[in-house]
Amino acid sequence: ERSRTILKVCAPTRAVTMVKYAREPANPTKSAKARGSDLRVHFKNTRESAMAIKKMGLYQAKQYLEDVLEHKRVIVFRRFCGGVGRTAQAKNEGSTNGQGRWPKKSVKVLLDLLTNAESNAEVKGLDIDNLYVSHIQVNQAQKGRRRTYRAHGRINAYMSCPCHVELTLSEKEAPVAAQDKPAPKLTKKQLALVKA
Repeated sequence: ERSRTILKVCAPTRAVTMVKYAREPANPTKSAKARGSDLRVHFKNTRESAMAIKKMGLYQAKQYLEDVLEHKRVIVFRRFCGGVGRTAQAKNEGSTNGQGRWPKKSVKVLLDLLTNAESNAEVKGLDIDNLYVSHIQVNQAQKGRRRTYRAHGRINAYMSCPCHVELTLSEKEAPVAAQDKPAPKLTKKQLALVKA
């Protein structure tokens, strides 16, 4: 009798690793994070939209983005503003150049990320009404390659510019009462004058 050896071929399991964020929150127990990688939205539009909601309260940020979708408010373009048209709404958002747009796809992605982070905060048992966007960052992802056909039989690159987005919601910390300032030290001359 020959013993048969059975080889078991297993599919390689994908190791689940924790993702590193660019900035860890100061108080991780009072914060919730969310991120999206290789999102098919323009990097420049998403970066400007993200900067518009930085340091905003959670509900204010969500309301602002919903207003942008309805064209009631605008995303001000500050850095990537070459060829961006001007609009009167930009003045209300504190723009110095009057340039702004309503980047629908980027805004929808940010709204989804905010909702995700809000859910994570709820699971952690944080106070949802007290949350604000403490950190948000947009990085360029690897470009997608396509080609476009030009005159005289030439071919040019036709790239997409996706991005990675990460954000952190943190609870606002209660303001700390200022300490009473100690009385300034007086010189011997000043003490003598006070006593006299």
